[in-house]
Amino acid sequence: MEWNKQTVKSLLLVVCGGLAFYCALQHLTVVAGAVAWLAGILSPFLVGGAIAFVLNVPMRAIERHLSLRGKRSVKLRRPLALVLTLMAVAAVLTLASSVIGPGVRDAVKSIASQAPSAFERLQEQLTELEQYLPQLQDLLEGLAIDWKSLSQKAISMAQSWGGSLISSGSGLIGGVVSGVSTFVIGLIFSFYILLQKEKLSRQGRQVLYALLPEQNADRALDILRLANRTFSSFLSGQCLEAVILGSMFVVAMTLCRLPYALLVGVLISLTALIPIVGAFIGCGVGALLIAVSDPWKALFFIILFLVLQQVEGNLIYPHVVGSSVGLPSIWVLAAVTLGGKLMGVAGMLFFIPLCSVLYALFRDFIKRRLGEKRVPVRKWRDSPPDIKQK
Repeated sequence: MEWNKQTVKSLLLVVCGGLAFYCALQHLTVVAGAVAWLAGILSPFLVGGAIAFVLNVPMRAIERHLSLRGKRSVKLRRPLALVLTLMAVAAVLTLASSVIGPGVRDAVKSIASQAPSAFERLQEQLTELEQYLPQLQDLLEGLAIDWKSLSQKAISMAQSWGGSLISSGSGLIGGVVSGVSTFVIGLIFSFYILLQKEKLSRQGRQVLYALLPEQNADRALDILRLANRTFSSFLSGQCLEAVILGSMFVVAMTLCRLPYALLVGVLISLTALIPIVGAFIGCGVGALLIAVSDPWKALFFIILFLVLQQVEGNLIYPHVVGSSVGLPSIWVLAAVTLGGKLMGVAGMLFFIPLCSVLYALFRDFIKRRLGEKRVPVRKWRDSPPDIKQK
């Protein structure tokens, strides 16, 4: 090894990085607390960046189709595209609420109207149990139960629960206020990002080329472009898949004459934005609404859901979402499972495009290594022949 200034500098960086990593492992609690504190400070900007990225997908398509002439009109293209995007999102949310609100109201009215008959059936069943009351009384007398101590324990538990409920209620109010303020600040920040995205992109490229060698900066920009394409394709594919699944349920439930077809279809479309498991949440809510009017129809709805879910999971989702991000269906399932374990619902949404980016980078690395080693294509493409035993 030739000892020069660059070699010594690289060696020092490796040693310092190793020491820092060792110290971080020895103080994981402190590191986790520092990361949580930093994430809390940066949360409005992180939320704003996420909102801007999501809104940029339809905004980019709207802006591309706006044909404005004149220097002054061209300057208005970006703000006009942002306004149209916000109007489209508001229209979708308004349409969904106009379908879900009346449906839930009708379901509540149905439950309220059927409550008296349910209480009457309960009274009839209790009346039928009166003949067994002497046997139950003898059984209770045979049990040595200290009702006084049980009541004292129940009172103490109720008091502790009441105190924790009050404290958690105050914490909940503070959390709601903090969440709303974070969202509002993030939303405003996202507007600034969308209106000046070219300028911010240019400044980011300047920082990369200023701090990194040119080759490393080119590689970093290639990875960022791949991530941008992958995440955008995932959002588009996930929304398309949710619309297709909701439409399938509306048509199937209408043909089978099941109640709340439009309501359940909209619910499943909204919850299907959560990969793999989101549609099951919509199924549970839909089955509960249908069970209010007819439990047997609710059972038939569950069977219908399982059938349509198999069609959607095996044919539609891997083709629409998996192909849009370039990730095989088996790795889509693995990404959803791992993301859900680590980060919950946000992890399910984030890990599919993230794993797709890692999959594409690893695939390019493997192909490049195979080319450097000059491995014949037939050795890794074709299966080896079976060895016949003598």
